[in-house]
Amino acid sequence: MKAINTASLPDIIFMLLFFFMVTTVMREVTLIVKIKPPEATEVQRLEKKSLVSYIYIGVPVKSALFGTKPRIQLNDQFARVEDIPSYIAAERQARDENDRRFLTNSLKVDEGIRMGIVTDVKQELRKSGAFRINYSTRKVEKLNFAKF
Repeated sequence: MKAINTASLPDIIFMLLFFFMVTTVMREVTLIVKIKPPEATEVQRLEKKSLVSYIYIGVPVKSALFGTKPRIQLNDQFARVEDIPSYIAAERQARDENDRRFLTNSLKVDEGIRMGIVTDVKQELRKSGAFRINYSTRKVEKLNFAKF
């Protein structure tokens, strides 16, 4: 019985490795708050995700350690409402000067969070001159009541 020719095996392995390296998206932020976005029927996709900075609001994942009160997460750490202007300034500095006016702030808020903390965040964004605000949601299909 002849042996199987394995000369092309390293080429195949490297092609697969290269494919997965190119197509894999690295996670930018590790969530430390629980987020289950609210549902919406009329949803639009953002054009340039590179011009979006995210503000997460939810209950901490480790509630035994951090409590059960809603917290704000900026990048990989908890923050207070007062920290938002410095966060916005840092996000603007990280972008190209031509793109700064197109920077959108996306609020990823858990569906069980009360609007008080969200309003406080929006007020700080307004004070910082960040007027482009987006709410992240889950898309659900419209109910067709004609079927019922």
